[in-house]
Parts: sequence; C-alpha cells; structure tokens
Amino acid sequence: MPLKLTYILSNINKALAFEWIATHINKQDVELSFVLLNPTTSALEDYLLTHNFNVKRITYTGKSSMPLALVRTIIFLIKNKITIVHCHLFDASIIGLIAAKLCGIKKRIYTRHHSTYHHTYFPSVVKYDKLCNYLATDIVAITSVVRNVLVEQEQVSTSKIKIIHHGFDLALFTNVNNHTINLLKTKYNPAHQSPVIGVIARYTEWKGIQYILPAFKQLLATYPNAKLLLANANGDYKTQLQQLVQQLPPHNVIEIPFENDINALYKLFDVYVHTPINGHSEAFGQTYVEALAAGTPAVFTLSGIANDFVVDKKNALVVPYQNSTAIYNAITTLLTNPTLVSNLTTQGKQDVAKQFNLPNYIAQLTQLYI
Repeated sequence: MPLKLTYILSNINKALAFEWIATHINKQDVELSFVLLNPTTSALEDYLLTHNFNVKRITYTGKSSMPLALVRTIIFLIKNKITIVHCHLFDASIIGLIAAKLCGIKKRIYTRHHSTYHHTYFPSVVKYDKLCNYLATDIVAITSVVRNVLVEQEQVSTSKIKIIHHGFDLALFTNVNNHTINLLKTKYNPAHQSPVIGVIARYTEWKGIQYILPAFKQLLATYPNAKLLLANANGDYKTQLQQLVQQLPPHNVIEIPFENDINALYKLFDVYVHTPINGHSEAFGQTYVEALAAGTPAVFTLSGIANDFVVDKKNALVVPYQNSTAIYNAITTLLTNPTLVSNLTTQGKQDVAKQFNLPNYIAQLTQLYI
C-alpha cells in the first residue's frame, strides 16, 4: 500500500520541479497530494488538477491568514490520513510542520530553500528557521552551503540533514524547439546584434548584477554592436540597477521582466553571466545548471550549487566576487577562444547530466520517504 504523502507549498505560481516530481514519482510507492497556500489559483494548481492529483488550495495572503490556514491544513491532513508531510518554502514550512506535529505525523520533512538570507537581511526571522529545524524530523539541504548554515549557524544535528540536489528534466534545455528560439530572437534581438550577453537573475543586491553592467559597458568599446539581455528584471534593487542600465546606449540593452520560455532564452546567448556577490547568498542557483545544460558558455562566481560542481576552465570560467574587470576579461576570453568554448560546453553538459538528472533526484526523494 503506497505511503500517503502531502506536499505543502506556499506562494508558488508555476514550478516545473513540482510538476516533474508529480509526474515521475512512483505511484505504487507514494500516494502524493498537495496543499497549496496561495492567494488565488496558480499554474501549478491547474497542472495538478489536470493530472488528477488531490489538491487543496488554502487561501493565504500573509501573516493575518496564517491561523486559519493552519486549521485548514490540519483538517486536510486528518481527513486524508496523511502519514508524511514534505514542506517547501518558508510560510509553508512553518504552517505545515506545526500542523503535522499537532496531527501526530511522525515523518515531517522540509526542504531548506534559503541559506544565509535571513541571517544577513532579516536576523529577527532566524528564530522561525530554528523553529522549523526543531519541528522537522528530516531536513533536505539542497547544497553543501545550506547544510553548513544549518549545522554551523543554527546548530542542527547532522543526523537530521540529507543533501539532495535538485533534479532537472534536462531535455528541456538541451532539445529546444527552433521555432521557439527564433520567436525569442525576433522579440528580443530583432536587429540581430552580436555578441549577445545574457543574465537571468532578479534585481536584488546579492545577485551581483551591479558588477556585470560596468563589465558590459567596457565590452562595448570592443564590441559596439553587443546586446545585453537582462531577464527577470524586477526586484528590490531595481532603482539602483537602472541607474547603471541608463548609462548604456538603449539599443544595446533590453530588460525582460518575465519570459515563460526561459529554457529557450539561454539559446540566444553567446555568453551567459551569473555572479552573486559571495559564496553563500545563493542557496542553490538553478541557473548554473540550466545554462550548462543548454550548452551556453558561462562566466560564474561560485555560490550555492556552483561550489559543489563548477570548476574554473573545466565547465565554465570562474571569476572573483564583486569584480567587474574580471567579468569583462572572462567574457572577452570566451568570445575570442572557440576551442575553449567547445571544451567548456561539452564538459558542462556532461557534468549536469551526471549530477542533476531527474531519475536520480526522484530516487533520492523516494528513499527519503520510504
């Protein structure tokens, strides 16, 4: 008889990772249901309902709705006789773990999706991280960085923690429809400018975009027809970054608030750049894996998952933190050395295929549940 497992998620609209888990987990081992703490319907909810999963959306708009969300979550867990909960993201972890504890559920799991974010920016919230650590019987650390934060800064027993890297349907990035790629080229680079430098990162200080923009400005002296594509161009650091964007000629840069076909967007880039300001701000950083899976030559700083598998001059070029000159030099190296690019992209595809394939990810999750 399959285990009765509920995923409890908060404030998620579309998330391919949960679609992949729902699709590929062995239904003979696990009967999977979902509690979605969202203010309204979502793309994920639509997907799950279409595929006949048991889904309960609980209206959740923030702290004021937390007590009622907790009660409704408890009712769902009792009514469906759930034996395992797995919580993802901060609000869902607090609500889900408390509900599961009150219901007497013996296996209470949460995946830690952030590393030092609260320690750095919201230290008063760390006590709630510690509450989740206490309530959970098992904690999934998505990288060694997250594990180290849990152990060294929050004094979590290593016996509670299991490192499970995210898994990806890598074919989405390796086998992209040419029609989709051409549509994006027409949309974002109609004049066929070259080279195209890509960034996919929300506008927040620790992503390090403020160091990429001066590097691109310097690049224009050699490549006046270059194009910079800034995707996910929204966030709490937008005002500061737009001051730098405005120093660039308008025809050389485009800001993309949202692009649904993000897997195809990587195919537009001659060089991809992702340079967080330190080694621990990224908890994971899916873009590291996605860029290499897409075969896009990349310039990185080491943060999150990159600490676990990115090697300078093996699968990408690694630059020091907060260094625009180093970013410029690395971009120039990739634009002028096709042999290096070929070696890096070949090795990058091999590395992500080995370490982040979906079957291995599903197998590790199933082992955790059983």
